[in-house]
Amino acid sequence: MNQRLFPFAVAAALSLATAWAVETRTWSQNEQADYEKAILKGVSLRSDGRLALAPAVTELFDAATPYLWAIVRDSKGTLYAAGGGTGGSTVKIFRAGADRKGTPWAELEGLEIHALAIDKQDRLYAATLPDGKVWRIGADAKPAVFYDPKARYIWALTFNAQGDLFVATGDQGEIHRVRPDGQGTVFFKLDEAHARAMAFDHKGHLVVGTEPGGVILRVAPTGAGFVLYQTAKREVTALMATPDGRVIAAAVGNKGAIQAPMVMALPPAPPPPSGQAAGQAPRPAAPAPLPLGPPASQVQGGSEVIELDADGAPRKLWIHPQEVVYALAIDPQGKVILGAGNKGSIYRLDSPVLSTLLATTPATQVTGFAGGGSDGLFAATGNVGKVFAVGPGLEKQGTIESDVFDAGTFSYWGRLNDDATLSGGAIRFETRSGNLDRPQKNWSAWAPLKDGRLTSPPARFLQWKATFTPGTADGGAAPELGGVDIAWMAKNLAPRVEQVEATPANYRFPQNSITLNLTPSITLAPLGKSRRSSAPSLSLDTGSSSSMSYAKGTGGARWLATDDNGDALNFKVEIKGVTESTWKLIKDRVREKQINFDLTAHPDGEYIIRVTANDQPDNPPAQALEALAQSPSFLIDNTPPVIEDLSAQPAGGRVQLRFKAKDALNWISKAEYSINGVEWLALEPANKLSDSRELAYELLLDRPQPGELTIAVRVTDEFDNQATAKIVVR
Repeated sequence: MNQRLFPFAVAAALSLATAWAVETRTWSQNEQADYEKAILKGVSLRSDGRLALAPAVTELFDAATPYLWAIVRDSKGTLYAAGGGTGGSTVKIFRAGADRKGTPWAELEGLEIHALAIDKQDRLYAATLPDGKVWRIGADAKPAVFYDPKARYIWALTFNAQGDLFVATGDQGEIHRVRPDGQGTVFFKLDEAHARAMAFDHKGHLVVGTEPGGVILRVAPTGAGFVLYQTAKREVTALMATPDGRVIAAAVGNKGAIQAPMVMALPPAPPPPSGQAAGQAPRPAAPAPLPLGPPASQVQGGSEVIELDADGAPRKLWIHPQEVVYALAIDPQGKVILGAGNKGSIYRLDSPVLSTLLATTPATQVTGFAGGGSDGLFAATGNVGKVFAVGPGLEKQGTIESDVFDAGTFSYWGRLNDDATLSGGAIRFETRSGNLDRPQKNWSAWAPLKDGRLTSPPARFLQWKATFTPGTADGGAAPELGGVDIAWMAKNLAPRVEQVEATPANYRFPQNSITLNLTPSITLAPLGKSRRSSAPSLSLDTGSSSSMSYAKGTGGARWLATDDNGDALNFKVEIKGVTESTWKLIKDRVREKQINFDLTAHPDGEYIIRVTANDQPDNPPAQALEALAQSPSFLIDNTPPVIEDLSAQPAGGRVQLRFKAKDALNWISKAEYSINGVEWLALEPANKLSDSRELAYELLLDRPQPGELTIAVRVTDEFDNQATAKIVVR
């Protein structure tokens, strides 16, 4: 991000940190990860998040076959491509001359072709499978078997400086050396099942990549082998050597996976016809189906690209957890080009720390490269099998559609700031908005900016699009984009107070600290749930708002309140009697969702509590909003019950105790008695149940000793108000 945008981004970060709802916030996109879900058309993406016009990708021809696995170019510039996957008994080779219009050129017996090569006389060689043979095709497009390695797979073909053809095979892991006359022998036997890729280095040594060990080894002209490097992957899919002595290799797949090399499973070939035309190569019997491996879409573990310097020291150039690299090339600037799947991607390695998603083809896999000179690069693809020209010029236009931004609530859009380098080109920005989580016809239309500001209507979701155009018709002076910042502000929404509840009398919410509570406590049920009575208990109070400690004369209230903007809230708590008209303030600017208050400050009666929430802490006063709710009515009772008609009469050596207890507002919850000031003992009412505001009590007591007795009685109502009385019996 350039210096002009940096302070703006810092301010945005600070605003997000404070989370002020109506403060201006910023949606910033300037990193590669920001564009993972973006739609790029004709735009390249560098790993540091920089966007630019991509090289022009032009379809040259459609081979009408599922896969093209190999492509080569002769000295005259003629292209040859081949693959397979149609399920027939023959496979075609396609040729494109100077007009770049590809046409079927030769047809061979077999199911697939994975390797092509050109000799110094511009003769084409093709390797078929599953009955692996090497064919030579003359200028008249007539094929003839050049060499039979007696192998099931042939993965690669390459010539040395002397004109000998080297054939990399599978199943037995052999490399054959074939002289120009077609006579060949085993040149090197691997300890691996498959020789997957080959290239000659600047000293004339053969470099080989293997499967399943993912080994890169060097074989001297004498046939002596030496392992250069063992990759962390299972299969070396592509390999090339540079004139300055480096070796570049691509390896894919987890080593724990059990699979054959990456090819598509094909049905067995049908039986051969009874006859054949004159001049055609002999047609072998239909081979048995081979256990070919899974498609690349099932390859697990991604890819890594390794560079070995002239001394053999390894260095990892590129790692990707999903992409599967099939092909390597070098561009005119000496940078490594990768062909990958399963998104049809072409990457360029710009430096040891930077890479660029250069272009994307409409096909699923980029399987091979040819060329790479001043007239551009040619790519073969799979699923579907096509040939594309990549470059040398840039696309005449490119676009990026961003991922959808979710503001979380209805919002207003402000200015778009960009970190762009135009260099004579242009970048046009448009936006659209909506209230569905994906763009559909019910979103607003794409709208241009006006003086740098968005004109899309306020909504919850937003998307931006940038259109790149070069400064000249030949693609020169191309613009680049480093990042986009869009200012936005959520519409302030009123908070909600969903429920208010007065808590049981004579209990208080604790301080927000851990203390050993040695007084009786209760645990409240969640708001909205029915309260079940339980005996007071001793507890370790952790400051939870659902735990309350005993405190005679103290009451409390709690409430549920939310704010869709995530604003901090202040609360005002008020109280009034149900027959009163004026609310009395208990406390203002409460930040918690609970409060304690003094019950004894209010006369006995029925009351209501009101809680008003406002979001002023996070909003200017003029834009702050509020909401309120009130509790169901509840009682305040500070007056103890009354004990009446207390009497104690001797009765045959015993004492008959009688009295009545009544309370104006609440049920009598319990009664007790004590003789001569000893312990208090429970006393049940005459009807056995403490179920009303007025109860009668009777008890026949044994006289513990002769002489005078002092009998005390105590009654308690539901608000823990107590009354006591005594009587003396002589």
